[in-house]
Amino acid sequence: MHAVEPFKTDRSQPAAAGSAPGTPALILASQSPRRQQLLREAGFSFSTVLPPMDDAHLCPGPVEPRRWVAALAYLKARAVQTTLSCPDQRPAGVRADQPLFILAADTIVIKDQRLIGKPSDENDARHILRTLSAGRHEVMTGVAIVEVPAGGSPVRAALSSSLDQSPRTLFVDCAHVHVGELGNDRIEAHVASGAWRGKAGGYNIFDQLNYNWPLHVEGDPTTVAGLPMQRVVPALSKVLAGSRDEASPLVRRLG
Repeated sequence: MHAVEPFKTDRSQPAAAGSAPGTPALILASQSPRRQQLLREAGFSFSTVLPPMDDAHLCPGPVEPRRWVAALAYLKARAVQTTLSCPDQRPAGVRADQPLFILAADTIVIKDQRLIGKPSDENDARHILRTLSAGRHEVMTGVAIVEVPAGGSPVRAALSSSLDQSPRTLFVDCAHVHVGELGNDRIEAHVASGAWRGKAGGYNIFDQLNYNWPLHVEGDPTTVAGLPMQRVVPALSKVLAGSRDEASPLVRRLG
């Protein structure tokens, strides 16, 4: 089992992206406080832009879960790429002539070969938690990093008929969570708190460990939290360092 450190709330704001000529700006396509904290703690400066889409209304259909979660991450990155094509939508400190790297992620839970996303309401949250109780489930987080070169046109790239023209990297990381018996009192308290909202599977691994939930993780705990830092850190470090011979065009991979 993987030991998990308790999640500590960091109320500081993300650092603004650098504005020096040629310095790439990192854009996080998420307003998740946990993803933001994980990036800050890893030493990355970034700005945040909320993707103009609600994936809760999308249906995967007959597609493999790992392909679905990778596709959702990529759709979020592309949506933010389109948003940034409008100069007035760029975050403060991000220059129009800067190269951009857009980081997006999406997380799903799989239990008994059934894909579980974010609860739609209290009854759904209650049902999901009872389903996860006293068992083992898989968590997948898909990650997309899309590059917008300096001087490039985000809107032309976003509307291009060939998605392969946009340099990017995709990968999926998986972890398993063992859940003990949650009990009705714990489930009802969690549902009443509203802390299930916006979370795949209706819970956050670090928050629930702070409340002494019987949880154990096999794999990277940050994958369960929504951003697999063991893979994100080296991927971002390489592209932001400007290793042009290795990082551009970015290799598309589904690991």
